[in-house]
Amino acid sequence: MRQLLATLTIASVVLMSGCKKDDYQAKVGLCPLVVSTIPADKAVAIPLNQVVSATFNEKMNPETITTESFTLVGASTIAGTKAATVVTGTVVYSGLTAFFTPSSPLTPNTTYTGSIKTLAKDLMGNALQVDHVWSFSTDVSPTVTADPINNATGILLDKTIIATFNVPMDTLSLKTPATTVTVMQGTTIVPGKYSYTNTTVAFKPTVAFLPFTVYTLTITTAAKNALGTPLAVNYVWAFTTIPQLTVSAFPAVGGTVTGGGTFAQGSSVTVTAAPNTGYLFTNWTDGVTIVSTSASYQFNMAGNKTLVANFAVNGFILGVTAVNGTVLKTPNQATYSSGSTVLLAATPSTGYVFTSWSGDATGSANPLTVTMNASKNITANFTAVSGTFTLNTAAVNGSVVKNPDLVNYNSGATVQLTATPNTGFVFTSWSGDATGSASPLTVTMNANKNITANFIAIANTFTLSATGVNGTVLKNPDQLNYLNGANVVLTAVPNTGYVFTSWSGDATGSVSPFTVNMNSNKVVTANFTQAIHAGPLNIDLLSAGNFAILAGSGVSNTGVTTRIIGDVGSFPTATINGLLAGNVNGVLYTTADPIIGQAKIDLTTAYNDGMARSLNAISLPGQLGGLTLAPGLYVNSSTSGISGTGSNAILTLDAGGDANAVWIFKMGSTFVTDAGTSVVLTGGAQAKNIYWSVGTSATLGTNSIFYGNILADQAITLTTGATLYGRALTRVAAVTIDSSTITKP
Repeated sequence: MRQLLATLTIASVVLMSGCKKDDYQAKVGLCPLVVSTIPADKAVAIPLNQVVSATFNEKMNPETITTESFTLVGASTIAGTKAATVVTGTVVYSGLTAFFTPSSPLTPNTTYTGSIKTLAKDLMGNALQVDHVWSFSTDVSPTVTADPINNATGILLDKTIIATFNVPMDTLSLKTPATTVTVMQGTTIVPGKYSYTNTTVAFKPTVAFLPFTVYTLTITTAAKNALGTPLAVNYVWAFTTIPQLTVSAFPAVGGTVTGGGTFAQGSSVTVTAAPNTGYLFTNWTDGVTIVSTSASYQFNMAGNKTLVANFAVNGFILGVTAVNGTVLKTPNQATYSSGSTVLLAATPSTGYVFTSWSGDATGSANPLTVTMNASKNITANFTAVSGTFTLNTAAVNGSVVKNPDLVNYNSGATVQLTATPNTGFVFTSWSGDATGSASPLTVTMNANKNITANFIAIANTFTLSATGVNGTVLKNPDQLNYLNGANVVLTAVPNTGYVFTSWSGDATGSVSPFTVNMNSNKVVTANFTQAIHAGPLNIDLLSAGNFAILAGSGVSNTGVTTRIIGDVGSFPTATINGLLAGNVNGVLYTTADPIIGQAKIDLTTAYNDGMARSLNAISLPGQLGGLTLAPGLYVNSSTSGISGTGSNAILTLDAGGDANAVWIFKMGSTFVTDAGTSVVLTGGAQAKNIYWSVGTSATLGTNSIFYGNILADQAITLTTGATLYGRALTRVAAVTIDSSTITKP
């Protein structure tokens, strides 16, 4: 009983006075303490994936071991100012140890402070008497030393690039991903071979670096040291390769050059040029400008250079002359190199022989070899062969051709003489040392000869005057005078709107062409009368007639097979869409040219003329398919078109044999043809004499065939595959075509 009271008394004292200071023995009532930490206080080079832990002297109440009682704060210097960051994470308590696992890796080069606060209690409810605080530092980010150093110049083209780290590295992080270490020239990755140690990365280019070129190297933050700490930032540096000097000779056979290669920027370099035999050095150029006229040229390297040593022929001139003969030079050149040889061959003219060389050569050797040790002038001398004769010819009102035509002829040589009279004369005979009237004449040269060709004027030459009013007359042949009995063919060509009717004067009948026999002077007149044709008078399109397509607000094409024969333009809106020059056999106007503006004025005049026609008007049905229409003026105040199938899809226009017959179709509104419909011309009808004057817009159906000039106030549309033998002319709106063919008549 006394012992129980003593125990209760002790317990009461403990409860009343709190826990005693820990004597590091697990006794009931002692204060909890942190006896060790990982990392230890003041530890350095701690990995970034470190789990922080604290071990107590006794078992703790797990409910008091939380992120509020176990905290971790990192402190680093940013822009010269200390900054503290609370680390987030999870806390787990097991055995005697509390574990703090950060949510993300720790930051390198940072001091962290761990705290176990007095909120932590043991199983008896005893709390830490004071916060337990300790600190440690994370691993330092690796640094790089580069070879070559940043912005280095004069780097050799086969240089091995080396990056050295201050600490052992995780070589796998250098290799994966492959872009951790890159070498770039501009935006292009330089191919090469990488090699690694735990402290270095080396790069050897597969192909030598380009001369005087900037290369950039990058090691990204994916590179980590052995503890997993990455570079703080991407490490980037650059270098410039050594300049290169390229030298060459022009021409290549002119000489040799030395001094090319790679040199340090700013270094002094000398290039030399040595001419080959027969050449001399002229100058050094940089490809454009002459930079030196000295064969030994010294300069300082400033980037890549390309120099050309220019050489010229150091030659001599060989002049050769000959009278009564020719000289052939082999080789035949303007100049010759010093020491070169030239072969001279003398060839005498007929009646002469080569005798000797004079000037800068002597003797009678033929051929002759000349060594060019200086410029030379050499003459080949020829003399006449014994027994050669001259042949002189004369002619008045004509000429004589000698074959062969020589100054002298060997004895016994034959010469053919041909007498050619002037216009209005005839050859009659030879005189002098030849007789007779044969031409050509063969002469045997057995002596010097003088021969004259005699000509007399031709009797009975006549003139032919051929004229016409409202037409022209062509003469074939067209001459001022004709020999007696010559035939002349006359062709009558009527002006537009007229026809040839007959000949009068010294010719009769109505046949053209007509043959006139010139047995006297003649005057012939071609008679023309105004053409009378069926139907109304033509509509004069004036300059608008030059266009296959003329629009007011642009031309639009779909399909590459479209083919236009004739000019194309639009005014005042000049827009041309989808139509290329290759689609047009004519002028394709792409701007609002004044020529188009005048054509639009002329189109308005023609359109108004067509819409004003009323004489002998014939009613125009709304459906024209299946009809055959004679020339005339056809009028419909509303709309018209061609529809139907078979024979009902065809409109026939019959000229009745009159090639000048005219049709004018006038409608107040639209004109539309269906797909597959067509217009057929018979009896000599021509598309150029057919006019469709449309009050609003016209549409030609798919794969339809149409003839005539469409003059529309508004728009014209040719749907897919439509063919128009005529013109598409609109005053206001656009012309739209799709894989169409338009042929201006």
